[in-house]
Amino acid sequence: MKKGIVLFVLFFGMSVAMQAQTKPVLTATIKTPNALCALCKDRIETYLKRYDGLLEINVNFRKGETRVKYITDRTDIEQIKTAISNCGYEADDVPADAEAYNRLPKSCKKFADGGGHPKPKLPPAAPQQ
Repeated sequence: MKKGIVLFVLFFGMSVAMQAQTKPVLTATIKTPNALCALCKDRIETYLKRYDGLLEINVNFRKGETRVKYITDRTDIEQIKTAISNCGYEADDVPADAEAYNRLPKSCKKFADGGGHPKPKLPPAAPQQ
């Protein structure tokens, strides 16, 4: 009987200790409107992989958005947006770093700057009732 109680207390203590070590993980979607091709996708994902705390990075260039899953103890959403900006792309309300944008290949620049990306299509408006 004593052996069973000791094992139960030991098991309970171990499970509480393991659960206390779990870090909170968040998923966020960041608008990246000027990332519109596979090269942009590869560039952003490769650049963000070196940052600590990012678990998953998925750039959807057809929708112009980047979805990231990150550990909140190691990074936050503002640092991720700044990293995307430093890569040469806009991230929500953070404009692209001018120097990094100028280093982008011509095919990844905006159409207005002589690049290959046309103006992104706007999603259809919701029907009025």
